[in-house]
Amino acid sequence: MSTQVALVSPAQHSDLAADLVRHFRDLPPDAPVRLGKRTSNLFRFGTDGSDARRLDTTGLAGVIHIDQAARTAEVQGMTTYEDLVDATLAHGLMPLVVPQLKTITLGGAVAGLGIESTSFRHGLPHESVLEMDVLTGSGELVTATPDNAHADLFAAFPNSYGTLGYALRLVIELQPVTPYVRLTHRRFTGEHSAAAATAEIERLSALGSGRPGAPDFLDGTVFGADEQYLTIGEFVDAPMPGAQVSDYTGQGIFYRSVRRRPVDHLRIRDYLWRWDTDWFWCSRAFGVQHPVIRRLWPRRYRRSDVYRRLVALDRRWRAGDRLRRLAGAPSEEPVIQDVEIPVSRLAEFLAVFHRDIGISPVWLCPLRLRGERSWPLYPMKPGELYVNVGFWSSVPRRPGQPADAHNRLIEQLVTDLGGHKSLYSTVHYDESEFWERYNGPAYRAVKGRYDPEGRLPGLYAKVVGTGER
Repeated sequence: MSTQVALVSPAQHSDLAADLVRHFRDLPPDAPVRLGKRTSNLFRFGTDGSDARRLDTTGLAGVIHIDQAARTAEVQGMTTYEDLVDATLAHGLMPLVVPQLKTITLGGAVAGLGIESTSFRHGLPHESVLEMDVLTGSGELVTATPDNAHADLFAAFPNSYGTLGYALRLVIELQPVTPYVRLTHRRFTGEHSAAAATAEIERLSALGSGRPGAPDFLDGTVFGADEQYLTIGEFVDAPMPGAQVSDYTGQGIFYRSVRRRPVDHLRIRDYLWRWDTDWFWCSRAFGVQHPVIRRLWPRRYRRSDVYRRLVALDRRWRAGDRLRRLAGAPSEEPVIQDVEIPVSRLAEFLAVFHRDIGISPVWLCPLRLRGERSWPLYPMKPGELYVNVGFWSSVPRRPGQPADAHNRLIEQLVTDLGGHKSLYSTVHYDESEFWERYNGPAYRAVKGRYDPEGRLPGLYAKVVGTGER
């Protein structure tokens, strides 16, 4: 059941945007700038930006207009997907791609890339953007579209992580929904399970929308080298007769159901947030999956943003490291990454990953760019099917092993297999290698036009050199 969301009038939005632009222009020209956001889904815990002047964007977190006939939404840039989805579901619509976590913002998903189980058909969130207003590093507010005078900014904005400017308003495409989603969890076991699951990903992704057996949603869960599941989702108006409608916001845990329920049904809103309650499976690190603790842990705090704040506190105070030392356990290297692997190399990637990293479970999410255009700062090949592999845990370090050994191994493996690595977490490339992978010439050209004085951090400095800003 969706929650009614109050709309922001165009006049209110214009006033708030103008105030933010004035505030930005009033800052000293040498002052570092940081967005004043309540939440973050980045996993870089370096400098906290305490010396930066914060731009208060809390007023730019609403929905301006839903056009049910055109299937579009006009949205402020700091709007969370939780609020955006509530607003669109009230009209029987949803964004083409809804990233997995409730507090990801629309502007953040466009600037930092997002993904979910519709990405095999609809690509990434920025591909459904029709236009956006961007506050650039030079203090100008420009409207960028695919084919206007600011088309270069429109193209380079995805994967720029706020280093070219901040999206204050976006117009995005929507798609119709039904009240329920029927899920089929298809199991693959044995020595060749990764190859079999990969072949099925290719087959299902090739089915055009509306064809018999074509899924509306597609993702997967890997529990080990010989146990993999694909979850095929289909819009339905009602559950099958006698079928149970599941709720994984209480005692139930979604990823565990993949093994137990060959067929399941969820309300559309619960489906979109099926991963958020337990932050995929990472809530187990806090004991929240233990039945007793789960009953005592308030439901309103079973959310990804709560767990992320707990991780930030642990990183700050090193409590986990201290406890491991007291127990005589080895130190651990956080390995929190999402990587895109060409589907033809997926089984090869997983074999090395299971052998040398050993994190379980692992998330799989097929994706393909929607159209023929490519995006300069994240140069995936149009028409090629990739699989996002997501893994979020830590790995014990062996004596004498470099602190970043496992992350570097993954980065090299991704490169060797022709893949790409998301930048929301730690990055270990040197500068020349980084710009080779993320199109340094294209970035520098757009940076020079829209932030010639360097008011905003550069992309390499932000994601590699100096931590989050």
